[in-house]
Amino acid sequence: MSGGGPTAGQATERPLVSVIIPVYNGQAYLAEALDSVFAQMHRPLEVIVVDDGSTDRSAEIARAVPGVRYCAQPHGGPGASRNLGVSRARGPFLAFLDADDLWPVGKLARQLAAFDADPTLDIVYGHVQPFRRPAPAGATVADERIGGSVPGYVPGTALIRREAFLRVGPIATHWRVGEFIDWYARAREAGLNSLMVPEVLLKRRVHTENLGIRERVSRTDYVRVLKASLDRRRARTARPAGSDDSTVPDAPARGAIDTPSRG
Repeated sequence: MSGGGPTAGQATERPLVSVIIPVYNGQAYLAEALDSVFAQMHRPLEVIVVDDGSTDRSAEIARAVPGVRYCAQPHGGPGASRNLGVSRARGPFLAFLDADDLWPVGKLARQLAAFDADPTLDIVYGHVQPFRRPAPAGATVADERIGGSVPGYVPGTALIRREAFLRVGPIATHWRVGEFIDWYARAREAGLNSLMVPEVLLKRRVHTENLGIRERVSRTDYVRVLKASLDRRRARTARPAGSDDSTVPDAPARGAIDTPSRG
């Protein structure tokens, strides 16, 4: 790992942003993900790696990085890992990064500037750029990119006020892979104020372990999330005639990424 964690003085400060990284057998990518976090210009940061029952060298890699808070749990999936990380977090803002993805430099600075510009915001999302590394033989650096960037309603782009996250509640753990789609729907139902900025805030790695997963599960999981949202609405007390029915989540725009993360 080329980057460094916070200095001793910074580590004792109350962080503004708590970064939660769930990892399950992610030894091939974790160090690079951590590099991208510590390359952020904003300090102080709190970086929490939640080991979801890994059997590889993920724990060794995380523990070797100064400034990383390491915790572990039996394998329970990315939702359970993120919830554990949130329970340990001290910052008023929460950010998430999958262990095989990367943040571009300036990711947090761009989002914190958006919060400064509009204090009513609860969540700031950004665009996602899929990439592959290593690229095919003979490819240029630009060829690492796969297609264009798209709006991403996924954990890795989101910066969330902690109090807003707690208002929505923990990430569901019963979905096989659709846990953040469900949380996103509940956040909309709770009336959270969100903003999608046009910049790329997440570089999402495509590799043999995750290729094709999102396409197979996203439509099925969205239908299930929509049904759960409708069921919650029906369970509430009857609304007066003509009341707003906007609690049912709209489908993200065509091309937007709203599929779940990996864990």
